Amino acid sequence: MAETALTLYIIRHSEKPGESWPGPGLNADGVEDKHSLVIRGWQRAGAWAAFFINGGAGQIPQTVYAAKPATVDNPKESSRPYETALPFSERLGLAGPDDRFAKGEEAALVTDLLGLSGAVLVSWEHKAIVDAIIPQLPLKSGISPPTTWPGDRYDVVLQFDRKAGDSSFSYQMLCPCLLSGDSATPF
Repeated sequence: MAETALTLYIIRHSEKPGESWPGPGLNADGVEDKHSLVIRGWQRAGAWAAFFINGGAGQIPQTVYAAKPATVDNPKESSRPYETALPFSERLGLAGPDDRFAKGEEAALVTDLLGLSGAVLVSWEHKAIVDAIIPQLPLKSGISPPTTWPGDRYDVVLQFDRKAGDSSFSYQMLCPCLLSGDSATPF
């Protein structure tokens, strides 16, 4: 069976407490939560929504995935990937990002992603992106996506494109400079 065209846009969750931006993490209701985004992170989540909904990456994703957020049963999980994707998924009219997969379940996530077509946005934890998601993507020969993700970079999109009938992906890094202080330089 021939593969369908698929574009994966992979972003890191937005800014978190204890980094270079001040303030506590706040959940979507404004309640302090160390597993949530700081105000700067919520600003970035909104900026990502505007960027993607306006076709800033080339295509408007119609499917959105994010790592399963913290719950009462699993309070140690980060809610940041989900919160980062939430404004965009709401703008699409979705109930929320698809959060069936938690950090640590990247193999199942990638299996699910590879069966899709169209444009898909994935919001995840940066170390798991480079350690567990990218290594599972079939890439064209000579493609060198990042193997590390700098802890202070929240401002990039990793774009993986598979053309219809092809079995492997090309790659590029987008640096859209959405907020003050963002860098136009790939890492």
